Amino acid sequence: MKNKRAKKSGGKFFSVLLLLAVLGGAGYIYTAPEFEREKPQIKGTDNVFWNRKDPLMVTLTDNVGLGSYELILSDGANSVIVGQGSFPAQTKEQTLSVKYPKGKVLDPKAKRFTLEVKVTDNSFWNMMQGNSAQKTLHITLDYKRPNVNILANSRMINQGGAALVVFQAEDENLDELYVEANGNKFKPQPYKKEGYYATLIAWPFTEDTFSAKIIATDLAKNKRVTEIPFYHKNPRYKRSKIKASDKFIEGKITDLASSDPDYSGIDDKLEKLKAINETMRFKNEELIHDLSKKVSDEILDSWKIKKFYPLKNGAKVASYGDHRFYYYKTKDNVVSESYHVGYDLASTKMATIITSNAGTVVFTGDNGIYGNMPMIDHGLGLFSLYGHCSQVLVNDGEEVNAGQAIAKTGMSGLAMGDHLHFGILVQGIEVRPVEWFDAKWIKKFIDNVFKEADNIISPPLEKKAESEA
Repeated sequence: MKNKRAKKSGGKFFSVLLLLAVLGGAGYIYTAPEFEREKPQIKGTDNVFWNRKDPLMVTLTDNVGLGSYELILSDGANSVIVGQGSFPAQTKEQTLSVKYPKGKVLDPKAKRFTLEVKVTDNSFWNMMQGNSAQKTLHITLDYKRPNVNILANSRMINQGGAALVVFQAEDENLDELYVEANGNKFKPQPYKKEGYYATLIAWPFTEDTFSAKIIATDLAKNKRVTEIPFYHKNPRYKRSKIKASDKFIEGKITDLASSDPDYSGIDDKLEKLKAINETMRFKNEELIHDLSKKVSDEILDSWKIKKFYPLKNGAKVASYGDHRFYYYKTKDNVVSESYHVGYDLASTKMATIITSNAGTVVFTGDNGIYGNMPMIDHGLGLFSLYGHCSQVLVNDGEEVNAGQAIAKTGMSGLAMGDHLHFGILVQGIEVRPVEWFDAKWIKKFIDNVFKEADNIISPPLEKKAESEA
């Protein structure tokens, strides 16, 4: 009896040990990194456009390590393996490059393909087979570049000036469209009809050469680059030396520094001058550039602009584009420099400033060296700016009419006398205000360009038929 009981208790003990071992092994399998159960990921959209010239990119990821992959390209009737292999240990992400296969296995006239992507990871899960994922990419073949036609453009552009181009751009899969000029991107606004666009562009006055091109790219990455022909003119911009007196530094410069915690702790007078004239100026102009980059996506039926005449009987105080060098005590001791990116006008003290063209007020606050500064959006990426005001008579978001009083001249900001700093910007770039003061320039380089383009978009006979209908 004792032997039977001993055997029975021994068997139970062995069973418990076996059960604990099984449970421990199961626990290990469920918690060990080698047995992780997260599937690898196949990144990207299910529908892809492909030009067949550039490789098709497929990105695979896994939380621990990728194992193997297989890529099968099919035209619906025939299939071919275009990628197969395994990854180095601990590879968590890999982008595969798929090239169109050589040979005649696939139909060269096919426009629709599928790409079967299969991937496994290095996990011991699933009987050592690992976790797996599969995805089917539906591919539309497109090797036709977007079509771009220039309808009209300003014949000439000045260094520091602006110009207009009206063009047609079409592609059923159009993805990106912009005008690139000297490395700056200008957003086109839809004009008149679908597929037509108008863009104001600018030539920064600090750059001696200029080129502009329309760039259109479709979803398959086919690209069309079209040069815009311009005659160039390089006006001479003034270079001047300005004395930085102690009175100037202890007055306006110190006043501006004390009003901003970023500069209020600077005690050295020349450091303070440089901080306000350069660092604060850069910060203020950065805000201006950000405010003036907006261009509407809505179709523009027409765009008319009158010459700007913001200050009645205003006399020029300073020109646009001046390169100013500030010296302390002796002219060879240059301590700071800056560019003047507007046109200064003065008349009587606290004179009324008007906006010559309708628009939307986008800013009315204080902007450092520019002082009280209303800013107006006139559409098509054109903005006007009014600096150093003593009073601002409009509010943010307000729609203003041509001829409306918007502010009073003053000495706010970095101004030594009562005057108006007037600026014009095209999509974030300051341009020559004198062009926009000139009705003849506006007619020749803006109005006539629209007129020429309109005759192509809606020819006179077509317009007549529309009116008779």
